[in-house]
Amino acid sequence: MDSIYEANVALPTGEIVSMEQYRGKVLLIVNVASKCGFTPQYKGLEELYEKYHSQGLEILGFPCNQFGYQEPGTDSEIGQFCSLNYGVTFRVFSKVQVNGSEAIPLYQFLKKQAPGLLGTEAIKWNFTKFLVDREGKVVSRFAPSDTPASLASSIEKLL
Repeated sequence: MDSIYEANVALPTGEIVSMEQYRGKVLLIVNVASKCGFTPQYKGLEELYEKYHSQGLEILGFPCNQFGYQEPGTDSEIGQFCSLNYGVTFRVFSKVQVNGSEAIPLYQFLKKQAPGLLGTEAIKWNFTKFLVDREGKVVSRFAPSDTPASLASSIEKLL
């Protein structure tokens, strides 16, 4: 895959959509989980979305159960949790794998474009964040401990 826009991703309904629909947008792509110490970051992510969406920001949440089995729910349960507990209005996709041989192509691409600490590609935990510019270039990778609020200036530079 040569471009983020070549990736296809699944909605909780099972519908497959192309990342092409996000061309020209600034993207914050996050692997999320409902039962993690970082789960309250949903609130901060939603705040970023509400503040910057009209300027071209899209936040894309990808539930993942690979880290401490902290996302055990079904796609429907995850959607309900996000909506009821955090008022999430940004798009949350179908549950995925981000590491290993079953990692979805989108995450394979993101990890190659923005390796983590010491050049490792593996995602270390829930709420790892990738910031992508309007041309589809992966600009930054942020650790789970980086709060959504701390990303605001990086996002603003791309909008």
